[in-house]
Amino acid sequence: MPCFRKSCQNLLLSRHNETSKSLCLCQAQLGSFFFLQVSTICKYKADWSVLFSFCLAVFSEELHASLYFVNASLQEVVFASTTGTLVPCPAAGIPPVTLRWYLATGEEIYDVPGIRHVHPNGTLQIFPFPPSSFNNLIHDNTYYCTAENPSGKIRSQDVHIKAVLREPYTVRVEDQKAMRGNVAVFKCIIPSSVEAYITVVSWEKDTVSLVSGRFLITSTGALYILDVQNEDGLYNYRCITRHRYTGETRQSNSARLFVSDPANSAPSILDGFDHRKAMAGQRVELPCKASGHPAPKYRWLKDNVPWEPDSRFRQTVTGLLIENTRPSDSGSYVCEVWNNYGTAEMIGRLYVKQPLHQSTISPRKVKSSVGSQVSLSCSVTGTEDQELSWYRNGEIINPGNNVRITGVNRENLIMDGMAKSDGGAYQCFVRKDKMSAQDYVQVVLEDGTPKIISAFSEKVVSPGEPVSLMCNVKGTPLPTITWTLDEDPIVKDGSHRISQIITSEGNVVSYLNISNTQVRDGGVYRCTANNSAGVILYQARINVRGPASIRPMKNITAIAGRDTYIHCRVIGYPYYSIKWYKNSNLLPFNHRQVAFENNGTLKLSDVQKEVDEGEYTCNVLVQPQLSTSQSVHVTVKVPPFIQPFEFPRFSIGQRVFIPCVVVSGDLPITITWQKDGRPIPASLGVTIDNIDFTSSLRISNLSLLHNGNYTCIARNDAAAVEHQSQLIVRVPPRFVVQPSDQDGIYGKAVILNCSAEGYPVPTIVWKYSKGAGVPQFQPIALNGRIQLLTNGSLLIKHVLEEDSGYYLCKVSNDVGADVSKSMYLTVKIPAMITSYPNTTLATQGQKKEMSCTAHGEKPIIVRWEKEDRIINPEMSRYLVSTKEVGDEVISTLQVRKQIGPQIIQICQGVLGLVLIQVQEPPDPPEIEIREVRARSIALRWTMGFDGNSPITGYDIECKNKSDSWDSVQRTRDVSPQLNQATIIDLHPSSTYNIRMYAKNRIGKSEASNELTITTDEAAPDGPPQDVQLEPISSQSIRVTWKAPKKHLQNGIIRGYQIGYREYSAGGNFQFNIISIDTTGDSEVYTLNNLKKFTQYGMVVQACNRAGIGPSSQEIITTTLEDVPSCPPGNVQATATSPETISISWSTLAKETLNGILQGFRVIYWANLLDGELGEIKNVTTTQPSLELDGLEKYTNYSIQVLAFTRAGDGVRSEQIFTRTKEDVPGPPAGVKAAAASASTVFVSWLPPLKLNGIIRKYTVFCSQPYPTVISEFEASPDSFSYRIPNLSRNRQYSVWVVAVTAAGRGNSSEIITVEPLAKAPARILTFSGTVTTPWMKDIVLPCKAVGDPAPTVKWMKDSLVMIDGRRSIFSNGSFVIRTVKAEDSGYYSCVASNNWGSDEIILNLQVQVPPDQPRLTVSKTTSSSITLSWIPGDNGGSSIRGYILQYSEDNSEQWGSFPISPSERSYRLETLKCGTWYKFTLTAQNGVGPGRISEIIEAKTLGKEPQFSKEQELFASINTTRVRLNLIGWNDGGCPITSFTLEYRPFGTTVWTTAQRTSLSKSYILYDLQEATWYELQMRVCNSAGCAEKQAKFATLNYDGSTIPPLIKSVVQSEEGLGTNEGLKMLVTISCILVGVLVLFVMLLIVRRRRREQRLKRLREAPSLQSHLSPAESRQLPLPVVALGCECLGTRSKALMKAKPTLCTHYLIIFPLTDDRSTVLLTDADFGETSKQKSLTVTHTVHYQSVSQATGPLVDVSDARPGTNPTTRRSAKTGPTARNRYASQWTLNRPHPTISAHTLTTDWRLPTPRPAGSVDKESDSYSVSPSQDTDRARSSMVSTESASSTYEELARAYEHAKMEEQLRHAKFTITECFISDTSSEQLTAGTNDYTDSLTSSTPSESGICRFTASPPKPQDGGRVMNMAVPKAHRPGEAAEGRWWSLWGGFHPTHRGWEAGEGRSQYLLELLTEITGVCSS
Repeated sequence: MPCFRKSCQNLLLSRHNETSKSLCLCQAQLGSFFFLQVSTICKYKADWSVLFSFCLAVFSEELHASLYFVNASLQEVVFASTTGTLVPCPAAGIPPVTLRWYLATGEEIYDVPGIRHVHPNGTLQIFPFPPSSFNNLIHDNTYYCTAENPSGKIRSQDVHIKAVLREPYTVRVEDQKAMRGNVAVFKCIIPSSVEAYITVVSWEKDTVSLVSGRFLITSTGALYILDVQNEDGLYNYRCITRHRYTGETRQSNSARLFVSDPANSAPSILDGFDHRKAMAGQRVELPCKASGHPAPKYRWLKDNVPWEPDSRFRQTVTGLLIENTRPSDSGSYVCEVWNNYGTAEMIGRLYVKQPLHQSTISPRKVKSSVGSQVSLSCSVTGTEDQELSWYRNGEIINPGNNVRITGVNRENLIMDGMAKSDGGAYQCFVRKDKMSAQDYVQVVLEDGTPKIISAFSEKVVSPGEPVSLMCNVKGTPLPTITWTLDEDPIVKDGSHRISQIITSEGNVVSYLNISNTQVRDGGVYRCTANNSAGVILYQARINVRGPASIRPMKNITAIAGRDTYIHCRVIGYPYYSIKWYKNSNLLPFNHRQVAFENNGTLKLSDVQKEVDEGEYTCNVLVQPQLSTSQSVHVTVKVPPFIQPFEFPRFSIGQRVFIPCVVVSGDLPITITWQKDGRPIPASLGVTIDNIDFTSSLRISNLSLLHNGNYTCIARNDAAAVEHQSQLIVRVPPRFVVQPSDQDGIYGKAVILNCSAEGYPVPTIVWKYSKGAGVPQFQPIALNGRIQLLTNGSLLIKHVLEEDSGYYLCKVSNDVGADVSKSMYLTVKIPAMITSYPNTTLATQGQKKEMSCTAHGEKPIIVRWEKEDRIINPEMSRYLVSTKEVGDEVISTLQVRKQIGPQIIQICQGVLGLVLIQVQEPPDPPEIEIREVRARSIALRWTMGFDGNSPITGYDIECKNKSDSWDSVQRTRDVSPQLNQATIIDLHPSSTYNIRMYAKNRIGKSEASNELTITTDEAAPDGPPQDVQLEPISSQSIRVTWKAPKKHLQNGIIRGYQIGYREYSAGGNFQFNIISIDTTGDSEVYTLNNLKKFTQYGMVVQACNRAGIGPSSQEIITTTLEDVPSCPPGNVQATATSPETISISWSTLAKETLNGILQGFRVIYWANLLDGELGEIKNVTTTQPSLELDGLEKYTNYSIQVLAFTRAGDGVRSEQIFTRTKEDVPGPPAGVKAAAASASTVFVSWLPPLKLNGIIRKYTVFCSQPYPTVISEFEASPDSFSYRIPNLSRNRQYSVWVVAVTAAGRGNSSEIITVEPLAKAPARILTFSGTVTTPWMKDIVLPCKAVGDPAPTVKWMKDSLVMIDGRRSIFSNGSFVIRTVKAEDSGYYSCVASNNWGSDEIILNLQVQVPPDQPRLTVSKTTSSSITLSWIPGDNGGSSIRGYILQYSEDNSEQWGSFPISPSERSYRLETLKCGTWYKFTLTAQNGVGPGRISEIIEAKTLGKEPQFSKEQELFASINTTRVRLNLIGWNDGGCPITSFTLEYRPFGTTVWTTAQRTSLSKSYILYDLQEATWYELQMRVCNSAGCAEKQAKFATLNYDGSTIPPLIKSVVQSEEGLGTNEGLKMLVTISCILVGVLVLFVMLLIVRRRRREQRLKRLREAPSLQSHLSPAESRQLPLPVVALGCECLGTRSKALMKAKPTLCTHYLIIFPLTDDRSTVLLTDADFGETSKQKSLTVTHTVHYQSVSQATGPLVDVSDARPGTNPTTRRSAKTGPTARNRYASQWTLNRPHPTISAHTLTTDWRLPTPRPAGSVDKESDSYSVSPSQDTDRARSSMVSTESASSTYEELARAYEHAKMEEQLRHAKFTITECFISDTSSEQLTAGTNDYTDSLTSSTPSESGICRFTASPPKPQDGGRVMNMAVPKAHRPGEAAEGRWWSLWGGFHPTHRGWEAGEGRSQYLLELLTEITGVCSS
């Protein structure tokens, strides 16, 4: 190492002079390793600066570093297959390291003789190889190497090794044209297959190398000739190339420059680039060169921004030169070229990749200890988005229990609890693409066991003296220190304190401080340090002066045979001696006893029961004549001792008996057995016998399952001991898989199978005998190539020819005889070409022979090919002969007439290339189209075989397709250096035939392939006319224009391109392009999704099939204003007084304002104490602050702020809540006083109307006379009455009340006068008023009365209230209503009376219910947003607290929701999908809870699915193997295209070729098609609104460019056709079956209809329903029978009032069975008729329930789309309802005698509660109640279009029942139709909790309407007495007098039923028919 360092120093100092000397010195000291590394650097870099850097890096390493890298930059090695390569391992170390190579997969590589070898010094060698031996695994793969020594293991970066095969190639140069004084560019054209390895080294002009001057060679190898002169056209130009790895050079053909005189012309690009890739820091040249006259000018743009001059950017003659590139230089570069006659541009893209400069691990030095935490961090400089991984000793580290990898890029490695094995080399690898970088550190772990650095010592102290004991401990991790005194833990108290600190060196210092030392504090103090690495302790004695004594000692139990210590703890000081006695004998008295007099410890070694058991006495001499002593008793326990036993050798099937005898130990003893550490399972059949101190184990039949370790465990009170012995059941070996003869393929892997079984597990050894002779087996040396698998098989990874021979598999396990079996491996060698001529020359007409030698497995077939065509040996031109020589086959080809430039010989899949030079007439060129224009055709041709004689020229012939070749236009003697030409002056849209001839000195070729070409249309020359812009919304602009002038269109206008760009600050000034199809002479298009209130410029261009015409003049307009899209931010509110709040906020950003700010609006409302909301108010201002005044005192206000423009209000801010400040309260709202006796008065009061704060108390003042206060009483804030005692009889007192808050006393109430009386009349202290409560709660109506005597209390509601289970009166007079219902609303009177008077109050009870559903509508839609507005419904008596808006995409079950402020009436949903249907519902919430969900409405965002324009041609061009599709015809429908799928196949085949894209381009090319073939094509284009498809057929052309015949339907079928006709037969068969089923279904419908007509006829002929509904004796009475149809689907509610109904679902006919009850049900038709009667007053409010779903809101059957129904577009899922819905009901009221009413169904619902004085409103939604099952829910939801005429027939049938006559004399009030979703028992139980189930003993039927009485008002009391009162039906009650539903049938035992049994039976049949017709 010193020499190594010295050498680097020499190299650093002298660079070149001393280098060789240094290398020699190093080689002498370090061996050949360093020399090899330096040699490698020189070989690959050829630059001593690299060696200089290498030495610098090594020299900077610390000398003690034991592992290092010597060439970390080595990441790729490319070599020629003919040379091979040596790759040294770039890692090393001292002491010497072991170097190994691996594949990137982690597999260690092995030697392959003659192909790959790893040298002992770690160098990997790849030998030269022929192309036939190329193997990707070896010759094109990624490797890495590792270096390992005792200090650790590191792995190198990945090294990609790639072999380049030698293959023939040619380079060529094309002729060029240039004007004098201009520039000419020649390019060296290199085949793409070798382009990456070829470099242009020079250019020649007539064999003379070109030098600088006017001739310039660019970095890409192009030749620029500047300032072209006429003489430049006199020379031939060619390029010289060199292969980078093989060193081969090539010379191109000669090219000419044709110089012309300058002529005015537009620029034409001569040299440019499509893309360039570079690494950061490199120099990049972007070529851009153009010709033109006058000389063009250049301008560069980057990403459409003009290039600014920069020191790194320089415009040169060749283009743009960029020095020291950066990643930010990546982008699109445009080179604009122009002169006076036109412009041109070149567009290319530059990609600059940031290299991985290096990765660095910190810290650089890591020394830690076992058990500690180690953290490493890896920082990377260079590229981003890299992949980072960690390695320890060459193995990847994955996160685990003690390992964490954190950071965005996994750059932090944290390891807890480091073990000794965790030390070594840690590496951080960073990879991106093929780049990688790494760094490593050495982690050295030291022993972290705690060590005592310093500690306290023994000392003597006096009582009361403070003592401080210290322990200084070092350890990793930091140890924990504990303290003990005489082995007892120190108890912390006032005088004993423990503290610790951590020093800067990382030591832990612990202190034990004793502030007031006592004698008891003396003794042995011990500090114990403990961490995960170990434990250490230290102890010393502290003596405290004072009387000596002995601490109490506990008796000890000792274990016989072990050592025991007895401690005598002495406290006090001084003392003279400590002695131990046993049986008065001074100890020790034998060798096993040791007494430590200094600390009083007695040690008993090897304790024996007979000798050592007994009492021991510790005697301490405290004074010369005074001693003290204490005794301790030692009990000795003897542990068990097991006599050792061993299992002898057993074989399978034998019997076993093993005893376990405990020869000593205290009894009792328990003996147990275990097998392999666990209890012996019973399934093994092992018998265990225990007798006293013995236990035996018996096995009657041994098997392999009995193998294992058996343990005998003996336990007693002293200890548990065990003895273990292994039982091995031995089984001789036998084969499971025997070896058999196998074949192996050369170079492939082979496994020689062999496996065996036995016990112990047998050992398998393989031996080998080479060749097929008599086997002489030798052991096989296992290595990387030959491995023994775990099952015993032998793996040969790379089979070689010498591996052929006999293999022996030998199996042994020392049980019985060994077994073995041999097999033979035959190595099959694939055919390989071992020799062939590379290049040969021949003269025309001369015979030529070539030989090919092949080696491999016989037979070998040798086949000769020429240009992929097999040579037929039977042809007269060729003669092939083959002969075998040994293992080789030699094939000779004799060519009698040489015509080919190259011949490929193939030998069983292996190639050899032979190039023959032959001279003869040339083959015709292959001509193809390079470019077709409107007036010119550019040709390109590929020269075929030139006859090995230079081409002297070409003849081109062109004619009109209709002409003959006799009238051809010829261009003769085209330069042989050209390979392209342009035919000009052609007519657009004309068809031409073109062919060519090639000529050399030998002769003229045949005619080339004939092309048939049609010239293109020309692009339009004029712009569109009359372009106008009209902004129509904030995000839309309508564009209108007319087509260009007719003479400028140059063809049929197929479409237009609209370009628009934004003119706002920060906008992109590049045009965005939209393509649309043409629709006529006048066009209109709307641009959507624009920015709001933004200025846009727009142009329009027309396009035809040829291209795009000029753009119109740019017009600028601005989108309309819109509301702000964001709320004001940072809204803050502060209460400044009891009546004012100051508000401030921040203004909006300009981009969210969307217009001109007009001001701000502050919306606020009070949140009242009763939960209600105050009036919603708003104030506007132009400033970002405002003060609200005139507010309610001490009131919580909700505040929102919004900005508004001329377009309206913007988004509101989130609610903030602020409470005004507290103030003194107002006066109590009312005061009462009444005498209760001769000396007592009661005072009651109401709280103030204006609380203005929190009432702290009430003060009651009593004066006599006023205003002299004689008494002042305080009442709690929740008390509203007070008893004033001890007053004087018959004296008047003045009483008033004052409320008190924290701000002080408020105003006093009115002053009232009261007089105590002995005969006090009844007076009520409770006040009249209104009581408000949510429904389903318990409510107490107070009525506190006083008087003497105590008054009686009665409650009235229009009459005396009923006392039942829900209503009761408390003893204090309060009236309780449980589970309050809507009908409980009304006026209640409380009357109190006694002998001396009475009093009455009236309480108005108002029951609050959930709010009615809002009426939701769609007010505006765009392509990405929908604006909804709504009208709130009835608030249910409680103010609306907010709304919940739910929305879902159509056909989706996922619903989203938004909470909305109660003050809003509209909402806009943004970022919706374009052209998509959405569903919406809205729910209002008040203080009671959420109301019913609104009807579902649907709306669609603007946009539609894509469409293909009929005006556009799909096929732009078609030739023999390629088709260009014109995709401009696809219109996106206003929504961006999201996917494009294209499929095509040859006609008659079944397999489609598919191509998919996520966007749509203007065109698409189908490649590699079959010539002259018909194809089927289908396209599918999708956007968010839907998909569109298009199918087409096309045919490729013949080889000569002609078309093929059209498809003809033929009777003759191919195999594919047969398959198609089979499918057709199947289709016809299925169609016939379907038609038959359809006919049968129609016949069934006809029969069913006839039967229905017969039933309806019977129904019409029936005299009346009444005659069937009542018995004969009661028919004289008019009995109302009404059928009611509850609408179940979506029409509007006003349809209920029409005479002609539109829908029929479930209908009921309800009738009474006893007296003439007048509660009836009506059909819709009856509503229509009876609504015309003057005597019928109808007011209705219709609420409809929605069908519940599994997710999202309830599905409403209403639809915003006319004529549609959501359930017809998807299946509605039913499920449990989300909560008890507030539902409504129809209510009919008719004056009648007071009798019990009967309910229609078996459940009961609450009516719709409304506040007093409210007016019923008409709702506009219809829905059904939740159904118990899905089918019934679906059957109840049908479209309005499905209504049939049977409904009208049913209505006419009901008219026969004379319903109108019954209704004419009745007066009904139809209030509501109740559609329920829960049972009555749930409602009447007093709960208002939401429920998710519909379980009940009396479920509600879907769609049934019930009739109940309306809650009466006080003034209607008289009428209510005659009304029917509804009563709930409960199970078990008698059926008499009840209403029954025909859904459930009539009760069979009802009165009158038997009398009219026949008619009743007919009636039942009749009603069944009616319901059947309706349900149908």
